Amino acid sequence: MAFWVLRSEPDAYSWDDLVRDGGTEWNGVRNYTARNFLKEMAVGDQALFYHSNTEKAAVGIMEVTRAWQPDGDDGKWASVAVKAVRPLAHPVTLAAIKAEPKLAELMMLKQSRLSVSKVEPAEWALLLKMAE
Repeated sequence: MAFWVLRSEPDAYSWDDLVRDGGTEWNGVRNYTARNFLKEMAVGDQALFYHSNTEKAAVGIMEVTRAWQPDGDDGKWASVAVKAVRPLAHPVTLAAIKAEPKLAELMMLKQSRLSVSKVEPAEWALLLKMAE
């Protein structure tokens, strides 16, 4: 199983929207690196749902329910299907993530413009502990 961070602006699509909908197509990603990460995802992978811009916090855990398929008319982009697994007991803020030295190499910090990024297993475990 692999781990990811998927970012969305909460006023466009929020954790509450995902819970209400039961699942969604994670589409509309128009960055080549992020697209390649979507293509790496497999059914059962888990991802943090991160509210970007206003809240700047990880708020829930999602699961990939369908591997990538082409997104858009030209077929060069990708989307995956995801479902809500559970909310985090406490949101993990960007400030808290940046303050944790063990997360200094977290890809979402190194490449902050990506809406999809990898999370190493040790980072994932620490992020979940921070959410307790």
